[in-house]
Amino acid sequence: MALALPIDATTEEIRECLRPLRNDFSVALYKAENAFAVGGVIRVAHNFLAREVLLVGTEPHYEKASMGMHKFESVVELADTAALLAHAQGRPIWAVEKDSATASISHVASFPPNVVFVFGSERFGLPGEVVERADAVLGIPIYGVNQSLPLVVAAGIVMHEWARRRYRDGAAI
Repeated sequence: MALALPIDATTEEIRECLRPLRNDFSVALYKAENAFAVGGVIRVAHNFLAREVLLVGTEPHYEKASMGMHKFESVVELADTAALLAHAQGRPIWAVEKDSATASISHVASFPPNVVFVFGSERFGLPGEVVERADAVLGIPIYGVNQSLPLVVAAGIVMHEWARRRYRDGAAI
């Protein structure tokens, strides 16, 4: 359920209201290449109150595609794989990469606390160095002849599955 805030609240006041509600997962986009998709993922990450959105690489993102939600999110820009690994140090990294998946998101027993979900570009996916360093590599079941999902859809499915399991007992934000 969406949080109701006073219409005249400042951006910083809204960020402060959201801070204690943040969930213990992060979303990382590795060289996403699609500025509109990155904006869309930021918007979806806001809906699920992700701890942060990590943008790995130098690709720009289109803030307008986030429908203004970028103002309320912690968007962290990281240069490369080394910076991602340093930032996520001590937290589990779960790559979402269909070609290297060892488990389906549908069959994961549970998600670890403080998990960082890493998504690659729609065109190239994740590089081997990221997949090799991941603690788990998940796939999302898809059907038909299309072999991939749009980045925003894949990220949304993973965040929804995390939230569905987190709040399965009826607890809500």
